[in-house]
Amino acid sequence: MFPARLDSTVAYDIAKAMMDGFNRHYRLFRTESARAKHRFETADWHGQQRAQRERIEFYDLRVREASKRLEREFKAGEQPMEIWQQVKLHYIGLLVDHHQPELAESFFNSVSTKILHRSYFQNDFIFVRPAASTEYIENGEPESRPTYRSYYPTPETLSDVLVRMVSDFDLRCPFANLGGDAALVQHAMLRQLGDVKLRANFQFQVLSGLFFRNKGCYIVGKLINGFNEFGFALPVLHDKAGKLMIDALLFGEDDLLMLFSFARAYFMVDMEIPSAYVQYLRSMMPRKPRNEIYNALGLAKQGKTLFYRDFLHHLRHSTDKFRIAPGIKGMVMLVFDLPSFPYVFKVIKDFYPPPKDTSREQIMGKYLLVKQHDRVGRMADTLEYIEVGFPRERFDDTLIAEIEKFAPSQLEISDRDGDGRIEVIIKHVYIERRMIPLNIYLQEAFDAGGTEANPQGPVALRAHEQIERGVIEYGNAIKDLVAANIFPGDMLYKNFGITRHGKVVFYDYDEIEYITDCNFRRVPQARNEEDEMSGEVWYRVGPKDVFPETFGPFLLGNPGVREVFMKHHADLLDVAFWQSHKERIQAGHVYDVFPYNQEQRFHPEISDAQVPASI
Repeated sequence: MFPARLDSTVAYDIAKAMMDGFNRHYRLFRTESARAKHRFETADWHGQQRAQRERIEFYDLRVREASKRLEREFKAGEQPMEIWQQVKLHYIGLLVDHHQPELAESFFNSVSTKILHRSYFQNDFIFVRPAASTEYIENGEPESRPTYRSYYPTPETLSDVLVRMVSDFDLRCPFANLGGDAALVQHAMLRQLGDVKLRANFQFQVLSGLFFRNKGCYIVGKLINGFNEFGFALPVLHDKAGKLMIDALLFGEDDLLMLFSFARAYFMVDMEIPSAYVQYLRSMMPRKPRNEIYNALGLAKQGKTLFYRDFLHHLRHSTDKFRIAPGIKGMVMLVFDLPSFPYVFKVIKDFYPPPKDTSREQIMGKYLLVKQHDRVGRMADTLEYIEVGFPRERFDDTLIAEIEKFAPSQLEISDRDGDGRIEVIIKHVYIERRMIPLNIYLQEAFDAGGTEANPQGPVALRAHEQIERGVIEYGNAIKDLVAANIFPGDMLYKNFGITRHGKVVFYDYDEIEYITDCNFRRVPQARNEEDEMSGEVWYRVGPKDVFPETFGPFLLGNPGVREVFMKHHADLLDVAFWQSHKERIQAGHVYDVFPYNQEQRFHPEISDAQVPASI
């Protein structure tokens, strides 16, 4: 029950201090995001990577700062329930006319839950449900820029309007041939539209903020014609002479879903009103959850907040039970899922059988590395939660027994809130998008008869094509990881998954290393016949030693797989491939890895990419 009056000056001061903490956080977040433009203009790729990595830490740093201030100045943890009820109400008042109210609510929750006991984790004290609307927020300042700009070309002026649209972003680096690139975009757009007649409302809308990631800059918007809307993005890259070029036209929802994939690093984009960006992007990608769009924009805490609300909503409207996830069980992670929910839940086990030599802290460090790294579309993003409560009746007994056996330190079953509801409490869990494990994907094709080199019949042919597609994508995934300075460690198919778009993505991180930290070696020549016939490794192997030629026996036992792999990716078995990439990365080179097909590029010859561009 809310208090009838707001009479506590301490409550207001606490609320104001929390809002000050959030405003400081978002000001620093925007400043760092805005600096991405200068780093792109000056081709400061290492600076861009460093900034993307460091920006991820901003939120937790500001939460710690704010919580320490509240304890130091107001002894916030000692304040009674009535005061904390008023704190929230005062804070709601401060959200009026705020431009990031949903982010400010999440910040309030993060600070409050560091201070308060669990009994306060209800809507009277924190924002279990949002209190402020994010609809139609406008920045009324005269000098402010709108969320998006509109342009109205005719068929005759289309190319010229495209030039003006790109020029309005004021990139301080010359284009090699902007007019020529605009003509290529125009041709590609009209080809996509086909014979559709251009209507009176034909227009471009483009978001006012540029999207920066890795070595690319993206102009994102939509084309409107009559009742039809088509999302698009224009990747802008540097050519070898250091001038700018528009590299492709990404057109339609599928292309944009690849660009904003959960397996890619977060964008840096300067946004005054982030909810307006999310609403605009969702109009172009209606199948993409809002939490993943917030994540893609670098607002991962808000993404976590929305994901958890969606998860609780799904639990209330479903009846199936959590179970041990299908597939081969891992030695390090215990994985479970809810069949009706498109995510998996991963818990670090308490012990690991030989030959695993690791610890919980090391595993968590690997997951943090992936969170902060450029994932180049090949490593799944993870949501990390602590002290997550699930209804006990929704857990399969077999799953409970599995957790009790392998991760007892991570399990508590109790009525912790004292309301008579028994919960399964998982102390620490990672949550990822569910994918089809690559080994299962390939096995389905084997079972359908796709193992022959010259398959006969439509079923066998489709199965053979499935094997070919999976193996080619698997090799492409490894090569993209190499370009990002990542060695996957355990390269078995079970550690890779197939997304709904047919991409192969890596998701088992406990053995990953930087390519530059690995020592790639050839297997030494056998000293004698006894060495050659031995089933044991007879030569010295260091902790970071990798022998690429030994991958074959583990990966290529199936003749159909071997044929495809050797045709497209035989270089992965050659130490020279790995060593050459290691040396280039050590020399400071940053590879291009494109979130679109090679065939979509306007300038495929102008690139320093050393690995196949792949969707």
